[in-house]
Amino acid sequence: MTKPTLALTLGDVTGIGPEITAKTLLLHPELRQECVPVVIGDSDAMRIGAQRAGLDPSAVRVVADPRDVDNDPDVINLVQIGHSLAQVPVGKLDPVAGDGAYRFVVAGCALAKEGKVDAIVTAPLNKAAMHAGGHKWPGHTELLAHEFGVQNYSLVLSAGELYFFHLTTHVSLAEAIKNCTAERTDAVLDLAGAFTTALGKPDQAIGLAGLNPHAGENRIFGDEDADILEPAVARARTRGINAHGPIPADALIPAAVRGKWNMVIACYHDQGHAPFKAVYGDDGVNITVGLPVVRVSVDHGTAFDIAGSGIAREASLVLACRRAAQLAPGWETVWETARQGSSQLA
Repeated sequence: MTKPTLALTLGDVTGIGPEITAKTLLLHPELRQECVPVVIGDSDAMRIGAQRAGLDPSAVRVVADPRDVDNDPDVINLVQIGHSLAQVPVGKLDPVAGDGAYRFVVAGCALAKEGKVDAIVTAPLNKAAMHAGGHKWPGHTELLAHEFGVQNYSLVLSAGELYFFHLTTHVSLAEAIKNCTAERTDAVLDLAGAFTTALGKPDQAIGLAGLNPHAGENRIFGDEDADILEPAVARARTRGINAHGPIPADALIPAAVRGKWNMVIACYHDQGHAPFKAVYGDDGVNITVGLPVVRVSVDHGTAFDIAGSGIAREASLVLACRRAAQLAPGWETVWETARQGSSQLA
């Protein structure tokens, strides 16, 4: 089987993105057995990042087309996007770096649309810097969805065989409650069902967390669980999806960590993110389910406080590359379900 080509967007170059990218590509030659990684970013920032990581900056090679690389494990192949970012300060919020991080993602999406890459792997960007650079997106996920023109998608945190889908993500808690609609719940249940099929486990049980404490406790703590979530689970089961819930989050998530559930749907950002990051740390990645190509990201930020020191750990980015390479060959099933769901939501 042909190895999938991965577009590695460099992220905010004032953060740890260049350092962990250099470590990932030069200290883990075994990755080249699974994929063809090509950096989308700035060559000067990449060379500076390699040097700060104690690696050879001359390993960076600028290429015009991701399909033309030889996948040498001693080389960092990079597609240059825009002008040099060598002068941006390290470890500080900078609008120029924020603009660059945005442009790298947009370029990665364009390459995917052209069929030149099979998946996108993203190093971290800083939302405030991206906003200062003139791009008012809540985060990577929403920007990617916009670039690919999709409405039916979910941010999914993953560690090992455990996956946390989300009904809502980067919105206020008040807005998250409003956005937990019947239509949205149906769409994410369909995405989770398609994802289990793509993994070769079509009968995988999917647990939906309750929105309210104790999943509403028979309407004592709210009506949303009974009126919205429970009927959505029933509808999903009629469509052949092995869905369960709503289940109180404080019961479902600890059970998932212990291995009882591999597929979990959280209702809002912190319901999924807080326990996941507390348990898994660098062992987790972030997947966007619902795009026409695989997108996997590190599950951490730009770490301005340690940027430039060379001590940033690359484990999450290595895992992101591996997960993208594993998912890319079977992604068509997930995309077809998402595409149909987007047309229904339009």
